[in-house]
Amino acid sequence: METVGGTGMEVVMANPRSTAQIAGHPIHPMLIPFPVAFFVATFVCDLVFWQTANAAWATAAIWLLGIGLIMAALAAVVGLTDLLGDAQIRALNDAWWHAGGNVIMVLIELYNWYARYAEGTGAVVPKGLILSLIAVCIMLFTGWKGWEMVYRYRVGVADAAETRSRTISEPPRRAA
Repeated sequence: METVGGTGMEVVMANPRSTAQIAGHPIHPMLIPFPVAFFVATFVCDLVFWQTANAAWATAAIWLLGIGLIMAALAAVVGLTDLLGDAQIRALNDAWWHAGGNVIMVLIELYNWYARYAEGTGAVVPKGLILSLIAVCIMLFTGWKGWEMVYRYRVGVADAAETRSRTISEPPRRAA
């Protein structure tokens, strides 16, 4: 609850809403685990390639990187929809750090993918490995900022009144 400018009245402010949603469930949090997993797996494949020189790991890494870029693009479109769709989200400094950091990380990974495509396994060590490490470090920061938005600012979290009204009005669901 927040107090309205010196009036002493308390007003319940609605949580910032995710504009890209399915049946009230935000889509962005459903998509982000995929690029995170693919980019971390790319880094792991790079480490294994560095130690073994087995080209299969470099091949796996470029595929993981490419699929990660596709999933990151999908997550970015949905995240941008949320960012532009709610003034409360746009007002959050963490939202801009999250978005900007992810843009930088995706550009690094895009270059990482292109270098591997153009140069083959020669681009993996040390360039690809270092780029993958930088990307994972940036993801730690942007992931922290994303969770700050959810846990501190309740972005995309259903309002308590909305949850209560849904619980009261809907009959209990039964297993089929």
